[in-house]
Amino acid sequence: MILTTTPTVDGKRVTAHLGIVSSDVVLGSNVFKDFFASIRDWVGGRVGSYEKVFADAKREALGELEARAKELGADAVIGIDLDYQTIGGDSKMLLMVAANGTAVKLG
Repeated sequence: MILTTTPTVDGKRVTAHLGIVSSDVVLGSNVFKDFFASIRDWVGGRVGSYEKVFADAKREALGELEARAKELGADAVIGIDLDYQTIGGDSKMLLMVAANGTAVKLG
């Protein structure tokens, strides 16, 4: 399965558009990550725990997108768009990743 943000796949021709596929993943971080991230805010530097949460959410969203495309018999998902949003309160941060693209057959 080819997953791409481009509208085409080099060397391949789109023979059928099978429809839009979407996935939404919401992951939470925990209080300890939030605490250590707030320390990083004061002293500077990258926040590895949050980077891992973002990477995991993106990986899950793309995996779910791929699974939905396979159900349609697709060879690829083109034009993929990833959107990120954080939802948080005082005690917890939630990360939402939405992935959308077009499932296609290639020739």
